[in-house]
Amino acid sequence: QLVESGGGLVQTGGSLRLSCAVSGRTLDTYIMAWFRQAPGKVREFVVSDSRGGDSTYSADSVKGRFTIARDNAKNSVYLQMNSLKPEDTAVYYCAAGFAGAPQARPTYAYWGQGTLVTVSS
Repeated sequence: QLVESGGGLVQTGGSLRLSCAVSGRTLDTYIMAWFRQAPGKVREFVVSDSRGGDSTYSADSVKGRFTIARDNAKNSVYLQMNSLKPEDTAVYYCAAGFAGAPQARPTYAYWGQGTLVTVSS
């Protein structure tokens, strides 16, 4: 089970940190990722992290602004979002998987319920 938190309303240029609490297995079992879905758009890849936490992939739209991090002791994953833009407004989903292309949705077997991030201009 994955439970996200930390969404909310923020102004352009601001920061937010999303959290994803993972239960069922230890965090190092999973490839972890964050996806997002803006209104009227398909769900898109944001950033992913390998099981060991030593390899990350980011979408071009968030490179240099968003960072994924793990806390194995807390079995949690975080998404630090800086320099937020109105186009970052979306529901953000945490996802966990076992193997496959890190940017691909079918890689991930488990999904959270999502948390809404709204960036005002």
